[in-house]
Amino acid sequence: MPSTTPPPARGMSLLNDARLNKGTAFTTEERRLYGLEGLLPTHVESLDRQVERVQRHLDAKPNDLERYIYLSGLRDQNETLFFRVLMSNPAKFVPIVYAPTLATVCKQFSHIYRRPRGMYISLEMKGRIEEVLRNWPVTDVRAICVTTGGRILGLGDIGVNGMGIPIGKLHLYTACGAVPPDVLLPIQLDIGTTNTALRADPLYLGLRREPPSEEVLDEFVEEFIQAVRAVFPRCVIHFEDWKGTDAIRYLEKYQDRIRCYNDDIQGTAAVTLAGLITALKIKGESLAEQRILFLGAGSSGLGTADMLVSAMKLEGVSEEDAISRITLMDVNGLLETSRTDLSPQQARYAKTMPASKDLLAMVKTVKPTVLVGVSTAGGAFTQDVVEAMSALNERPVIFALSLPGTNAECTAEQAYTWSNGRALFAAGIQFPEVTLNDKTFYPGQANNFYIFPALALAVYATCPDVITNEMVIEAARALADQVSPISQERGRLFPPQSDILEVSITSAARIAEFIFEKGAATVDRPTDIRAWIESLTYSPRYAEF
Repeated sequence: MPSTTPPPARGMSLLNDARLNKGTAFTTEERRLYGLEGLLPTHVESLDRQVERVQRHLDAKPNDLERYIYLSGLRDQNETLFFRVLMSNPAKFVPIVYAPTLATVCKQFSHIYRRPRGMYISLEMKGRIEEVLRNWPVTDVRAICVTTGGRILGLGDIGVNGMGIPIGKLHLYTACGAVPPDVLLPIQLDIGTTNTALRADPLYLGLRREPPSEEVLDEFVEEFIQAVRAVFPRCVIHFEDWKGTDAIRYLEKYQDRIRCYNDDIQGTAAVTLAGLITALKIKGESLAEQRILFLGAGSSGLGTADMLVSAMKLEGVSEEDAISRITLMDVNGLLETSRTDLSPQQARYAKTMPASKDLLAMVKTVKPTVLVGVSTAGGAFTQDVVEAMSALNERPVIFALSLPGTNAECTAEQAYTWSNGRALFAAGIQFPEVTLNDKTFYPGQANNFYIFPALALAVYATCPDVITNEMVIEAARALADQVSPISQERGRLFPPQSDILEVSITSAARIAEFIFEKGAATVDRPTDIRAWIESLTYSPRYAEF
């Protein structure tokens, strides 16, 4: 229900409070009571009329970067109106406040910086992180999205310019999952950057130094984790866009100790698994029957492979058999046993096979049913590769997941054309529909926003002590189960983005039920989980003072 508490400020102070500001929607009585008379135009508008004006402003902007800047300003002025706009049409606005526009935003973040949002915790604060975190005005933070900027959207290490990612991710927690925005906190850990061009840029806003040694970084991160637990004890830590080796190491170190997850590893894995589950429903096959070839063996590739192994094991497949069904290649070729450059996580998947850097040859040798690209090698799925997959499979599953769009291993049009319309395709971006031989194909977007807002909402509600892989797998299954038979017949692998809020709430209720069934919740189980979840969600409506 809307608040009926008088606002803590009056006059211009009230208009400058983004959480409470209604702008031209303040009623005549509110204007009289709270010192707003004369500070606003005379006409009182509805929230919907304000949305209409914002839409007109956005339509007049020349590009999505300018729309992002405008919306960022709106968030700083009127939080309710900002989220009302986003939630009015997520399919339209998510690409503006998140990928792909965020790639452009992050490259220019220091240059287009306007005002602070979130927190910046630097190495220079080591030994005082808990004290610094207490500067945040909200005491019950429930979710922190934290990055070092070490690996942003295929752009590499961009230091504090990566802060656009935690800000954007948490916008989607609310816009796509209805998690209340006041319990969310974006954080940039400023550890320096390897990017010499940024360190030389006079407008760069971060530390102008190389990142520290692994030992020093581990101490810094441990202090940060313990500080978060002390200051925000009910908070989940969402690791985002860390350097691949750091991402894997910290997830392994903390996932059984604290309430945390890594979206690059687990979110990407879950949405890929969801798309694969839907594809296999269309094919009438089980996950345990598949042979999967990855191009890309970094944190996303390994995380997805591990998730698939866990999902196969839940179907009764042994770990050894599940691993045998997954083959990975990286920039140096096949992960095979003679290589001495493999991490322990990569060595788990090393095959006793001859060395090879030839993707086409590996397709012909491994005979995969599923081809997954997480390599950032744009165009790597050539016509020969797609045709080879199509020769091996009646319905080849081809996922070109690398971001941004220029890094996609192939386009939707290429996948459908080269497979003669037989491919079950998904990408990391939303490609347009493709018409081939008078038939329309609907490429899926394996976007993590199908997973992390729903997972965040369920965790916000149930407060489990840790987030297990089984919970993330349940999120994938809940998503796949929302693709209707009619959509499956059309080759769609994910629900419509226009329904993302309903999809997220449905998934969150399912994940919450799973958490209760496993005895992992730290709150009492309600009689009606769906109704309870809905009662906790945020609705962009003005408070009644």
